[in-house]
Amino acid sequence: MGLVSTLLGVLGFGIGTSVGLLVGYFFYIYFQPSDVKDPIVRPLHELDSKTLQSLIPEIPYWMKNPDYERVDWLNKFILDMWPCLDKAICNTIQSTVKPIFDQYIGKYWIESIEFDHLTLGSLPPTIHGVKVYESQEKELVVEPAMRWAGNTNVVLVLKLSIFRVTIQLLDLQISLVPRVTLKPLVPSFPCFANLSVSLMEKPKVDFGLKIFGGDIMAIPGLYRFIQDTIATQVSNIYHWPNLLEIPILEGSSAAVKKPVGILNVNVVRAYNLRKMDILGKSDPYVKLSLSGEGLPSKKTSIKMRNLNPEWNEQFKLIVKDPETQVLQLHVYDWEKVKMHDKLGMQVIPLNVLIPHETKEFTLDLQKNMNPNDLQNQRNRGKIVVQLTFDPFKEDTSSFSKVLDEKLSGIDRGIQDVSDNGGLLLVTIEAAEDIEGKHHTNAYAVVLFRGEKKKTKVIRRSRDPRWNEDFQFMLEEAPKDEKLHIEVLSKGRFFSFHSKESLGYVDINISDVVNNGRINQRYHLINSRSGVIHIEMEWNTT
Repeated sequence: MGLVSTLLGVLGFGIGTSVGLLVGYFFYIYFQPSDVKDPIVRPLHELDSKTLQSLIPEIPYWMKNPDYERVDWLNKFILDMWPCLDKAICNTIQSTVKPIFDQYIGKYWIESIEFDHLTLGSLPPTIHGVKVYESQEKELVVEPAMRWAGNTNVVLVLKLSIFRVTIQLLDLQISLVPRVTLKPLVPSFPCFANLSVSLMEKPKVDFGLKIFGGDIMAIPGLYRFIQDTIATQVSNIYHWPNLLEIPILEGSSAAVKKPVGILNVNVVRAYNLRKMDILGKSDPYVKLSLSGEGLPSKKTSIKMRNLNPEWNEQFKLIVKDPETQVLQLHVYDWEKVKMHDKLGMQVIPLNVLIPHETKEFTLDLQKNMNPNDLQNQRNRGKIVVQLTFDPFKEDTSSFSKVLDEKLSGIDRGIQDVSDNGGLLLVTIEAAEDIEGKHHTNAYAVVLFRGEKKKTKVIRRSRDPRWNEDFQFMLEEAPKDEKLHIEVLSKGRFFSFHSKESLGYVDINISDVVNNGRINQRYHLINSRSGVIHIEMEWNTT
């Protein structure tokens, strides 16, 4: 009997403890306290120093930080638009998560997953201040301080084969300071190609979560654990320098694409070309170019009276998009008087090339690239070319990339500065406070190694904006040379003062070679207060 009594006592204690905890949990979760008092509202001057200190985090950014501007007009706009924004955002959420939910139907006894109720509530987010950064880059950087204490109500119903699980998210509260970067700025709506977002500090997140109608966030310890875990995970993913990048104009011609490598082309030979001259010969030469570029085509030498010419001539072409660009080859018969006759053409997509590997192509010449044209079946000869794509070296560290873009003029890090050649990219952005004695129709002239290039003319402007790129392909690094840039003003056709200098600047190229990139404003020599904005990059393969 003693053993039986002991076992029954232990069993009773275990059952009683379990039932007691279950009942206590039920009362704790489902019964809310009824002695909640209304808050006391008092003027700030009546509060003591300790209370004021605790209220500092709640003060709007525009009050405690002079760099942040007040944007009541924007908050009013969001308030008026919020009913429509609420519906639009909720519809987007439903359409986005539906394919994800569908993947789990039929698994784990799940029959359906759907929203029983979905609304962000009637209270919109509030922006407590906006900070705008001044930058020499082609970008717009803003930091809105956002807070949202909404009456969100999201009810998700998970229907299993034997019962239903109801999960409710409500009263979502968020406080965060994101840095929003619109870059690069382009002359096509919406005027920026990419949007990137990063958090400048750890966000604050608070919400209520009910399962089967019970608020599990009321369990001691669980509330703080879930809140800190979510804030930490979001911060680890998107805290600066990590970025959430959203392409806006990706793949669009409006998006500004910079050179990513060099295509080395060796035009080897052609054979069995068509006879175009009266004496039964042809005078062939080859024009080659990359699609999507407005630059003049490269040309080989002319091989007189030759149907099987050999050139072995090398060319370098600048590649901006190796996935979509193609090399265009056109073979012509040179004529002294009349228009040159076309012997044939062919194209080679760059996406078939492996970086740093030379590949030889032997191609049948065609009249055009229309596969339905019967004239392409005629024998027009063949052309042999060798191609090598050499992409530029680039830093693979995302942290270094962010610092490079934000800290202009600071060394990118330890780089191997060699004598090898590369591409010097010069961008003439704009000029400010320039003025001529007789007229101000400004254009810029770039002079380097005897090669002269110039921008378009901006008429009647003291602050012209050109935003034009110029490329210089160099066989060796220009360490001890200078780039000469002069701003000139062009008069009218019958003007006595046809051309006038508005100032110039000489830039040491060694700074660009050592740093890899420079983005600065230079004071123009022989100008009272003129400034020119220049961006330069040195890229090597």
